[in-house]
Amino acid sequence: MGVSVTPSQFRNEQNHYLDAAQREPVSILSRGTRRRAVVVSPHFYDRAIQSLEDIEDVRAAASAREEEGSISHDELKTELGLA
Repeated sequence: MGVSVTPSQFRNEQNHYLDAAQREPVSILSRGTRRRAVVVSPHFYDRAIQSLEDIEDVRAAASAREEEGSISHDELKTELGLA
């Protein structure tokens, strides 16, 4: 997935690889095989962060549904400072 380069290749052709990262991830490798960093477009990064936040929201909602007990409408209003 994406392009892989060494740190020196990235330094020498930084603009080229930053342009490439707008289309696909660019992995910067250490010692030839281990990924040290991955450069992605701002759009890709924003989508990834949003997806992670969405997953957390789904987990929180599922957890809230599993909680036992209930609260009356008046108790909720009081808790929210609306009473």
